[in-house]
Amino acid sequence: MAKKRNPSWKRDELILALNLYFSHNPSKINNKHVEVVKLSKILNSLPIHGDQANPDNFRNPNGVYMKMCNFLRFDPNYKGKGLERGSKLEKEVWDEFYKEKNKLHNIAQSIILGITYEKEQVSQTINRDEEEEFPEGKILYRLHRQRERNSSVVKKKKRLAMEKNNLKCEICTFDFFKKYGELGYGFIECHHAKPISDYKEDTKTKLEDLVLVCSNCHRMLHRKRPWLSKEQLRQLIKQ
Repeated sequence: MAKKRNPSWKRDELILALNLYFSHNPSKINNKHVEVVKLSKILNSLPIHGDQANPDNFRNPNGVYMKMCNFLRFDPNYKGKGLERGSKLEKEVWDEFYKEKNKLHNIAQSIILGITYEKEQVSQTINRDEEEEFPEGKILYRLHRQRERNSSVVKKKKRLAMEKNNLKCEICTFDFFKKYGELGYGFIECHHAKPISDYKEDTKTKLEDLVLVCSNCHRMLHRKRPWLSKEQLRQLIKQ
């Protein structure tokens, strides 16, 4: 029986690989470098692929090093050719972070910090389409959704809005109760406006971090990189 190919690299993995690329250029190290081996172990711990297709060589040090070499072809400071074969997503991640190395590093550290927490939350329901679109990758998407569903803070946000008879989308003013009657009573989605990559390990979600939104506006807020603010999306609707 033929061995299955390992799954394609996801955004989380490419972010981590590119972060290592900028701190340890692959033209100056090899696949035995301690940081390459360390990243290999981290990638194997990411809960984003389910069962690994081939655990014997899944994201092994050689594969990690080769992926780093894929980025050489985009680097204007590299005089060689680099590896020509690669994915479209590699170019997207490079273009997004080449001039944003500090942001890249912060996101990479947040992904690593989020691995253990994410493993404890694997049973939560997630939107696979949104997960693929999320700029910081799957791990931080799930942490983001978990903060949006933080029951005590979200309930308080909704309760305060209902007390003012103002439970409607803060962007387009859509009111689920007015549109759907009793079926829509008390329903609204909650957007966490502060990027997860800006959080520290012990940061708590505050009421002012949350925005009450309809489903459509929520998706639109997540769709653009960097995220649109509530005010920006509101202005876009008015155009």
